[in-house]
Amino acid sequence: MSGLIPYLLFRGDADEALQHYAAIFGGELQMFTYAQAGRTDGPGDAIAHGMLENGPVELAGADAADGADSVAMSGMYFSLLGTADAETLTGWFDALAAGGEVIDPLQRRPWGDHDGTLVDRHGVRWLIGYQG
Repeated sequence: MSGLIPYLLFRGDADEALQHYAAIFGGELQMFTYAQAGRTDGPGDAIAHGMLENGPVELAGADAADGADSVAMSGMYFSLLGTADAETLTGWFDALAAGGEVIDPLQRRPWGDHDGTLVDRHGVRWLIGYQG
């Protein structure tokens, strides 16, 4: 593990969210429930810790404990600018947009690069693009 890896707290749908990201980005997904972790601050089948690693995008997450805040992004995006080829990035944009909201479509900009922004169905904001 190296660099910044986001850790997201979900509103009870960490299992679905992390599996969704694994289906989009690939990599290896490990998840452990509250019961497996010996936690009692949420349902036993809730995800206490999940990690998507060894792929082009790494992230971690869990279901927020009872009474804890869950992911809410404002004034920021997870940027995937130039992290893969144009075809891959376009596929990621479309997959993340499914069930979410496109803020600004993936399109060619006046300076020649392509980018777009969206909020996925889990409330995570993404900036995706590529050069020329």
